[in-house]
Amino acid sequence: MVTTPVKNLTFEEYLAYDDGSGFHYELVDGRLELMNPPTIEHFLIVDFLDTAFKAEIKRLSLPWLTFRETGVRTGRNKSRLTDLSVVTQEQARELINLSDVFESSPLLIVEVVSPDSIKRDYRYKRSEYAAVEVPEYWIVDPLEKKISVLLLEEGFYEETVFTGDEKIISQTFPELAIAVAQVLKAGNI
Repeated sequence: MVTTPVKNLTFEEYLAYDDGSGFHYELVDGRLELMNPPTIEHFLIVDFLDTAFKAEIKRLSLPWLTFRETGVRTGRNKSRLTDLSVVTQEQARELINLSDVFESSPLLIVEVVSPDSIKRDYRYKRSEYAAVEVPEYWIVDPLEKKISVLLLEEGFYEETVFTGDEKIISQTFPELAIAVAQVLKAGNI
């Protein structure tokens, strides 16, 4: 069994934290929260979206990058790990030789729901990402077979839920033409 330190960590201590285990942690109100390793389905869905986003970025010659499992500072002593983030090259340049935790908001964040992350993805990350003004947040839910796209409007997220063969409508990638079924099918081998 893996135990995490009892003492509270500051954000700066979190950036330098390494217990040598190779495990990934989020920082929540100064406490380390161990993240369970993702499933293969999870990895495949993230890979599909990462590939689609990179192709769209290249097609449009946008100065953006995608990253998997990077951190986003969401509060004084809070940092969340994202499944997939889209950031500007300038944001990435600022962290070129630093810990991969963005202190400025990504353009888009994607989280893939797993049984142990339902409350975290739908509730906690939703409110934290809105508070740090992430303009677009996707919740890909293979359990419920839907994708929720949340767009920031006056400090709160407006949610649109897509299912089945519906094409996902994205503010960040308005010409992206992928359906929910395609994304979820990517999680199969």
